Amino acid sequence: MCKFARSYLALSMGIANNIRRIKEEVSDEIKIIAVSKYKSAEEIRTAFDAGQRRFGENKVQELVLKQPLLSKEIEWHFLGHLQTNKVKYIAPFIHMIHSVDSLKLLQEINKEGKKSNRVIHCLLQFHIATEETKFGLDMQKAIEILESPEFQPMRHICLAGIMGMASFTNDTYLIKTEFKKLKCCFIELKEKYFREDESFCEISMGMSGDYQLAIQEGSTMVRIGTIIFGTR
Repeated sequence: MCKFARSYLALSMGIANNIRRIKEEVSDEIKIIAVSKYKSAEEIRTAFDAGQRRFGENKVQELVLKQPLLSKEIEWHFLGHLQTNKVKYIAPFIHMIHSVDSLKLLQEINKEGKKSNRVIHCLLQFHIATEETKFGLDMQKAIEILESPEFQPMRHICLAGIMGMASFTNDTYLIKTEFKKLKCCFIELKEKYFREDESFCEISMGMSGDYQLAIQEGSTMVRIGTIIFGTR
């Protein structure tokens, strides 16, 4: 076996073992989104063959190049900041957009969903971290969206919950506090606007470095890249 083949086999076995270990650790009720940005179609295919079905990408251009090369059974999630003029490229196949942070973006997703004759699941992104560079809504802005006359007639989006990213820090107490804040935001919106809507059920929080804390605080979706695929 040549050196390249041995290296690829080792990589494939590593990815498969990582997925198996995480799934043994995490409850079946928690949805694992394998963050595959900057990873090749071959690496994603390896994870798919190991049983992973949900994958998340941050860049539209990268996603539209990979999607046709891979199984139609993959459930694609968009995680990064999304510009309105790029929604049309992913609307025909994207399962969920985690990063909705404006009414304008929601309107564009609804418009493109209508063109594709499908309903696109969305999460409202909240800003919970100390870093000002992160995108996201506060509760007042989220309420303005939900109570706006423009939101009410949308039929090609499904608001499925909320998403947030904790501060990039080793301060466990701060991270847990931010996750608790996001959970409180979810509960408030659920009680006020979605009490009878079973589809509003997701809290997307937690990544490779803090997903265990996120699950403790009520996460239903964790976005894991490094501990599946390795460092970039």
